[in-house]
Amino acid sequence: MYPPPPPPAPQRDFISVTLSPSPGYDGSKGWRRRSCWRKWKQLSRFQRNAILFLLAFLMLCGLLTYVSTSDQWPAENRSAEGQRMRPANPPVLPAPQKADAHPETFPGLSPQPPRHFRRGPPNLQIRAPDRASKDRGQDEAERRADAVDEKGQRTISWRGAVMEPEQGSELPSRKAEGPPRPSPQALGIQNPAASPKERQKAVIDAFRHAWAGYRKFAWGHDELRPVSRSFSEWFGLGLTLIDALDTMWILGLKKEFEEAKKWVSKKLEFQKNVDVNLFESTIRILGGLLSAFHLSGDVLFLQKAEDFGNRLMPAFQTPSKIPYSDVNIGTGAAHPPRWTSDSTVAEVTSIQLEFRELSRLTGVKKFQEAAEEVTRHIHSLSGKKDGLVPMFINTHSGLFTHLGVFTLGARADSYYEYLLKQWIQGGKKEPQLLEDYLEAVEGIKRHLLRRSEPTKLTFVGELTHGRFSAKMDHLVCFLPGTLALGAHHGLPADHMELARALMDTCYQMNRQMETGLSPEIVHFNLSPQPAQKDVLVKAADRHNLLRPETVESLFYLYRFTGDRKYQDWGWDILQSFNTYTRVPSGGYSSISNVQDPSNPQPRDKMESFFLGETLKYLYLLFSDDPNLLSLDTYVFNTEAHPLPIWAPA
Repeated sequence: MYPPPPPPAPQRDFISVTLSPSPGYDGSKGWRRRSCWRKWKQLSRFQRNAILFLLAFLMLCGLLTYVSTSDQWPAENRSAEGQRMRPANPPVLPAPQKADAHPETFPGLSPQPPRHFRRGPPNLQIRAPDRASKDRGQDEAERRADAVDEKGQRTISWRGAVMEPEQGSELPSRKAEGPPRPSPQALGIQNPAASPKERQKAVIDAFRHAWAGYRKFAWGHDELRPVSRSFSEWFGLGLTLIDALDTMWILGLKKEFEEAKKWVSKKLEFQKNVDVNLFESTIRILGGLLSAFHLSGDVLFLQKAEDFGNRLMPAFQTPSKIPYSDVNIGTGAAHPPRWTSDSTVAEVTSIQLEFRELSRLTGVKKFQEAAEEVTRHIHSLSGKKDGLVPMFINTHSGLFTHLGVFTLGARADSYYEYLLKQWIQGGKKEPQLLEDYLEAVEGIKRHLLRRSEPTKLTFVGELTHGRFSAKMDHLVCFLPGTLALGAHHGLPADHMELARALMDTCYQMNRQMETGLSPEIVHFNLSPQPAQKDVLVKAADRHNLLRPETVESLFYLYRFTGDRKYQDWGWDILQSFNTYTRVPSGGYSSISNVQDPSNPQPRDKMESFFLGETLKYLYLLFSDDPNLLSLDTYVFNTEAHPLPIWAPA
C-alpha cells in the first residue's frame, strides 16, 4: 500500500531577476528595456504620476539655470577679456556718425516688433513705418548689456506729475537688453581736445540713436520704452515726435524732419476722447508745433496748433478763471486731477508764452486773454512770501492753498521762469511781470539760499511753515540759466554772480555721483563734519529721468560768458548719458540708481523731453555761433521750444 501523496505546495507570485547574462543575451539594450518597462507597469498610477511630475520639475529647473548662467558667464568672460585687450581708459562715446547717415544703420539695432497694448481710446494704435532693415553690428560696450526685469514703477513726470506704469503691455519674447555697464573707471573720462564741431556731431549721433529706437519700436506713440522695445501712451498724440520736431530742424536732420512732418499731416488728429494735462500738452505739443512753424515756415504746424489750442480752452471755464489741470480734447470736459481739487501754481502760470504767441499768429485774442487773466490774478493774490508763491491754487475760490510751503522745485519752478520770459517775449513792456520776478529773486536770496559744508556750495532749499529744509530738486537747476538770461537783458549784475555759483552746485550734483548723473533730489550737508560730503542722496531719490535742467543752464552760462568750462561740463554729462543710459537696440533709458555704475537699473522709459530739451540744449551748448537761435531774438519755453521775441510795434 502506497503512502498518501504529499499535499500540493501553495502557489506564490514572484519576480525572477537574472543577475548574470543568460546564454541568449546578445549585449543589446532590448533586454534591459523589457525589464525596466515591466517594473514601470507594476507601479501604481499615483507613483507613476509623482515620478513624471518630479522629472518635469527637475527639467524646468535645469533649463532655467542654463539660461541664467549662459547669459552671465559669457558676459563676465567677455568683460574680463575686454579689460585685458583694451587700453586702460577706453573712449566712452561711439564714433560720430555722418550727418546724412540713415537712422537704421546704427550699431546695436536689432529687429524686434513693438509690444502692443491698449490704453485709452481704441484708435490710438498707429502702424509704424517699415522696420525690415538688417542689423549692422554692435560695439563691445553694447554687447555687454545686462538684462533688466520689467517691474512696474511710478515715475515722476517733467514737472512733478505722477505717471502710472502702463498696464497690459506684453513682455518681450527674448531677454530684454539694458544699457552697457562699464567699469567705474570710465567715469570722468574727458576729452577736452574735442572741438565744438566734434561734440555737436556726438549730439547728432545720440539723437539719431534715440530717434532710431523711437522710429523702430514706438512710431506715432507718445514715448519709447527702449529696454522692452515697445512704447507707452500718455495722451496718444505722438508726444515724442512733436516734441522733437524743432530739435531735428536745428540739428539739420531734414530727412527725419520731413518724415515726422508727414506723420503730423496724415496721422495727427485731435478729435479723440482722451484727457490731456493742460500744462504738459501746452508746453510740449502746442509749443512744439508753434516752434516748428517758426523754424520751417510750414503753415501745417500753425493750423494744427490753432486746432489744439481751441480744444484746450474749456479748461479755463472755472468760477475763478484759474484753469483746471485736465481737459478732454474730444468732448471739451475739463476737471481737476484725481488726487486733489486744486491746480498746481507752476502749471497754470507756465502756459502764457504759448497762448500769447498763438493769439499773435492767428489774430484770435481769446488765447492770450485767458492766459494773461491768470497772470493778473496771481499777481494780486495774498499768501506770498516776498514774491515766493505756494504750490497749489483752488480753481473755485481762486485762492492759494497749502500756505506756508515754498519751493523752487516741482509745482512752483516754472512760475518764476515765465515771469521773466513773458517780460522778454513782450519786448520788456509789461512792468508788473518784471516787478514780480525781481521781488521773487530777492525772496529766494532772503529765505531759500544757503551754503553747504564742507566746500560751501551755494544751493536753494525749501521753506515749510518757517522751517528750512536743505532739499533741492534737480528741477531747480533751471534757475542759473534763468538768472543769467535776466542779467543779459539788463537786470542786476549780482544775478549773474548767483547764476555762476548755482551752476557750480548743479554740476557737482552730477559730478559727485558715481555715474556722473544727478539724482532727482539731493539734500545738502549743513554741519561741518570730517569726511562728510556736501551732497547727500536718499534711496528713494537716486533716479535720473534724463532731465535737461543742468545742461539748459550750462547753455545759457556759456552763451553769456564764453567760459569753455561749461562746454566741458556738458561734455562730461553727455558721456555719462552714453555710458549709463544708452540702450543698444535704440533709445536711452532713465535709470533708478545714479550711485551704482555697475547696475544703474534702467527704468525702461525715454521721456519726450530728452529729445525735445536735453539733446537740443547740448547741441546749442557746443555751438560757438551766438546767432544760432540768438537769445536776443528768441525766448525758449520751459520745454526748450524757441518762440520769437516780439518786435516793437
